[in-house]
Amino acid sequence: MEDFKKFINQYKGAIIGVIIAIILLATRLYDVIIGILIILAGALVGNYVQQNKDDVKAKLKKFIDRM
Repeated sequence: MEDFKKFINQYKGAIIGVIIAIILLATRLYDVIIGILIILAGALVGNYVQQNKDDVKAKLKKFIDRM
């Protein structure tokens, strides 16, 4: 029994992650989560571009010139 408790304590995060993944797959909530992640990624990219306009402009120009 002590070994079982040690196992649970050591791999608690992985066990919880697997349970959450099974629930998400069973209920198809992953579609909603993917949509939320795409929205957040777009917001982060937009914020980065706004904060670093000159740097992004220079990198984009350099990328276009290579093509």
